[in-house]
Amino acid sequence: QVQLVESGGGLVQAGGSLRLSCSASGRTFTSYIMGWFRQTPGKEREFVGSISRFALTYYADSVKGRFTISRDNAKNTLYLQMNSLKSEDTALYYCAAKAPPHKGYYAPDPKEYEYWGQGTQVTVSS
Repeated sequence: QVQLVESGGGLVQAGGSLRLSCSASGRTFTSYIMGWFRQTPGKEREFVGSISRFALTYYADSVKGRFTISRDNAKNTLYLQMNSLKSEDTALYYCAAKAPPHKGYYAPDPKEYEYWGQGTQVTVSS
């Protein structure tokens, strides 16, 4: 069992930056693919990016070049650095954990993830 808690959301102006954190408790954090997703009311949960246990990252086209995912396995913590934020980045952001086995180094389908945090709101004002 893995418990995930996100933090770091808030209100920021367009062009600004935020860093989200996701603290994981439980065992074997290092073996999980960790992902970030976001959701706005009335829309499906959208893949933002993921990071493998070997720190290989994969991003949605909409955030590529602006967002960076990292993980600190010693601290059981996942990060999402968001730069050059746009109003369309406004959403509730979730971190998620996918347990092995893994088909590849990334996992864009939310159905593949077993554990989810409660979400943290990011609002970008234009």
